[in-house]
Amino acid sequence: MFEKISRFLQDITTDAEDGNDRPNDARVAVVALCYQVMEADGVISESEQKRLRELMENQYGLRGSGLDDLIAAGEEAGSEAVDFYRFTSDVKRHLDEDQRIKLIGLLWDIAYADGSRSEMEDNVVWRIAELIGVSGRDRVLERQDALKRASISDEKDINTQ
Repeated sequence: MFEKISRFLQDITTDAEDGNDRPNDARVAVVALCYQVMEADGVISESEQKRLRELMENQYGLRGSGLDDLIAAGEEAGSEAVDFYRFTSDVKRHLDEDQRIKLIGLLWDIAYADGSRSEMEDNVVWRIAELIGVSGRDRVLERQDALKRASISDEKDINTQ
């Protein structure tokens, strides 16, 4: 039993040093969480993918293959995930409170990228905000700011199924 636990811990350390899966890279966690929001309504639209690329480019200053690699790593990590814990724990470990609040704003930007926001997207953003310690007030303020950035005049136009 002790050997299994020891091997498990060694595998985690080896993966982290290897850098291939980048399990402790907060950037991969951020992209994976974006994919969780994009997938929440059952459709990943081209506009959501385009917005993700723009946001990651602006956020991390990546272009070309570096950006492609980050997005691919985040997409793969997100598709393999059974819950948000792996990503939210990385985010909590690497980002301060203001950065976590800005992350929620970024997730709202993704939710509004296709011109509509579903109840499922709301739920995913709410759960992520709770897990990373962002207050309900800050979550709502970030949603309102994202709505303005999306240039949607009235939230009644948003699909809240």
